[in-house]
Amino acid sequence: MKLEKRKIVIIGCGHVGVSTAFCLINQGLCDEIALIDLNEEKVLGEVLDLSQSIEYMNRNTHVKVGRYEDCEDAQIVIITASVPTPQSGNDRLKMLEPSLNVMKSIITQIKEHHFDGHLIVVSNPVDLMSYYAYKLSGLPANQVIGTGTTLDTARLKYFIAQKIQVDPRSVHAMVIGEHGDSEMIPWSTVRIGGKDIYSVVQDNQSRLGQEPYQQMKKDTIQAGWEIFNRKGNTCYGIASSTVGIIRTILHNENQILPVSTLLRGEYGQDDLFISVPAIIDRSGVREIVELRMTPQEQEEFNQSCQRLKSFYDLLNQ
Repeated sequence: MKLEKRKIVIIGCGHVGVSTAFCLINQGLCDEIALIDLNEEKVLGEVLDLSQSIEYMNRNTHVKVGRYEDCEDAQIVIITASVPTPQSGNDRLKMLEPSLNVMKSIITQIKEHHFDGHLIVVSNPVDLMSYYAYKLSGLPANQVIGTGTTLDTARLKYFIAQKIQVDPRSVHAMVIGEHGDSEMIPWSTVRIGGKDIYSVVQDNQSRLGQEPYQQMKKDTIQAGWEIFNRKGNTCYGIASSTVGIIRTILHNENQILPVSTLLRGEYGQDDLFISVPAIIDRSGVREIVELRMTPQEQEEFNQSCQRLKSFYDLLNQ
């Protein structure tokens, strides 16, 4: 009997790619990880470092220097490669034009080796890069997933939990829309232990104030830049978010996560990659969950959609 080997390829071995590899190894989610990067000496160093950590992990994951031919029998390919983040300003969309050629080169080589698994896009601006990868790859939409607002959601839950001193996992909230400045929070859907956020705020004004919503949204949007401006990168949060998506695929968990995926009529939008709650299983995005938002929230989401669509002419050149 031939046992299926769980193989994951990571393209891009900067801080995010390597942190993702370490997270995969630490959780013991796959049998083999192949790392690909233009700097092959750095890749070899990372492979040796990761391989020599296996002694104290849960399982013996094989880590190797990868080639694009490794994509042929991989279940999942993760793309973290991108151009350097701008040192001035804080708009991920500024990275779009120089990133297109990088993504096109990667997808072309993946296609040459007949990859037909799940493509996880981490590279920023992630919503636009995910749409571009989907168009270039020819893969079914459910198999192309952008990390989207998974990390933003974790950050929002962290800030709420810090305010009221509970475990973030007891906070049920999601950030949706663009992974960027136009992302939005449908506050009407937020619950803490089954209690709606408005009631929580009303009952805890000494800790939360009367109107904490805009500040928590601002903190969530700026969180990545607060980290980046101090250490020059963000890596652990996005790595764990990426591996969270992978885990629910490999374990067929049917977990609902806010990922960047293709809308085809949902939320009144069509042919657009943007973050919305989606049920993730072994097929990828099994189903999109449509939240019942207030008219104001729906309008805010529509504005986020329009912001992304305004860049689509660049993608279709």
